[in-house]
Amino acid sequence: MKKIHVGFLLSYDYDKLKKSIPPVYKEADAIFIAMDHKSRTWSGETFEVDPAFFEWLEAFDVDKKIQLYKDDFYDANLIAIENDNRERHMLSLKMGIGNWLVQIDSDEYFVDFANYVKDLRRFDSYLDNPEKKNIQIAAYLINLYKYTDNGVLFIKEPTRGIIATNYPNYKVARNTRKRIVYTQNILLHESIARDEAELVLKLDNWGHNIEVQDKDAFLEKWRTTNKSNYKERENFFYIEPEKWKHLEFCEGNTIEEIRKNINLEGIMPSKFFIAKKNFGQYFKHLFK
Repeated sequence: MKKIHVGFLLSYDYDKLKKSIPPVYKEADAIFIAMDHKSRTWSGETFEVDPAFFEWLEAFDVDKKIQLYKDDFYDANLIAIENDNRERHMLSLKMGIGNWLVQIDSDEYFVDFANYVKDLRRFDSYLDNPEKKNIQIAAYLINLYKYTDNGVLFIKEPTRGIIATNYPNYKVARNTRKRIVYTQNILLHESIARDEAELVLKLDNWGHNIEVQDKDAFLEKWRTTNKSNYKERENFFYIEPEKWKHLEFCEGNTIEEIRKNINLEGIMPSKFFIAKKNFGQYFKHLFK
């Protein structure tokens, strides 16, 4: 008990796990990978996994920390986001309540997982009787928008990412809507920075598939935005466009290159901002 258990979901973009697992491998006590036993997405579409991926997984797992968890994660009576919630809950139960339940999406890459683990450990007491003192530990996501011109366009303002909880009573994806503790940790989120065929597949099959109001208009803007014109445009989010107001550019064609080149000090929320957010969260949930 009180271990760092990390969970991933294996779906159509499974190959990205080759980039998201390595940054957390050393600090994780165990890693669980959830995969539908019939290889179905939350929308019921099927996908195939190249056997070479499992060969990579076995070769990479030198400390034998990784478990592949297959189960029936698709319910035809539920919409995609409900299947999302359901799979995450089932995965967390498999990971074991009483441990830190860290869920990372396949396209999210921690910059410094060891530091995040240190932040988790400050709250180990919340792993005792977690149902009655539900807490969530958040980080910040740098959302990558599009690879272009030997670099990547990314959203200027980072967004909150709820990464871990002590009790998986999920309401929307990883969010239990209980108290959040904000931390100064960053993940690079490849989000919609993928080729067009992969992007369309994601838009049709992820938990937010019915929330994208005008997919054609969104895709046209994504196709035509590049290093030359991104400063002249704004409002890039796929659901409520104004939530992603402005883009920035970073050189680098790989996650490793981007990690080295991006100015994290200019992006990371300040300690004062984090303290203010946590002060508000503490009192908001004090009597709930």
